[in-house]
Amino acid sequence: MLCFYPVLGMELRMTTTFPSISISTDRLVMRPFEMADIPAYIEMMNDEAVVAWMDGPNPYTQVDAERWVRRIAPAERTGGQGIALAVTEFLTQRLVGSVRLLNTDWRTRSTEVRYITAPWARGEGYATESVLAIAEWLFRDQGFERIELRTPADNTASQQVAQKLGCISEGVLRNARIARTRTENGTDGGWTDIRTDLIVWGLLPEDLEGVAEQLADAGGYGTYNDWK
Repeated sequence: MLCFYPVLGMELRMTTTFPSISISTDRLVMRPFEMADIPAYIEMMNDEAVVAWMDGPNPYTQVDAERWVRRIAPAERTGGQGIALAVTEFLTQRLVGSVRLLNTDWRTRSTEVRYITAPWARGEGYATESVLAIAEWLFRDQGFERIELRTPADNTASQQVAQKLGCISEGVLRNARIARTRTENGTDGGWTDIRTDLIVWGLLPEDLEGVAEQLADAGGYGTYNDWK
């Protein structure tokens, strides 16, 4: 069962702008960021694994988080670049992570997806579940034809998400991303930039056939999705 509900008070969907949306699965709710998310978001963005692979400020401060929630995330949607959603547990409403669409090409109906998972929530299949839900929404409701993922060559956890979704590895962009690694005085918070390759993954509508059922059988969570 698929349901579609506009968020009250928001503008009607435009052909070059994603609607303000909330997407629910059996375990998760993906929705626009709220001010109440800020403490958990700061904690997540300062986690070592996130600092290593993401290109946000380091350390990630209260000012950074407020700028993200108030200005940057909303502007990505209204400006047509993509959409950024907080991912929360359905039962506890605790922040699980985030999922973000960016570099959206409205003519070719393609976009890139990135995802972050809080350290306490890793190993539960939340990243795969959230990206699957947003992919189904993009393909079935928004008429998109391609989703791209770009994973650092040494980030095996992110690559596993792509593989579970049925993404096809399409090539390698050499030295295409700046990552971070601990310096010798890493215990004092030292980081240094390093270059890394990016593996490019593509996901088309036909690639998702049967994926939800396979993940439900393997991971124990259901295939029900609802967007509003």
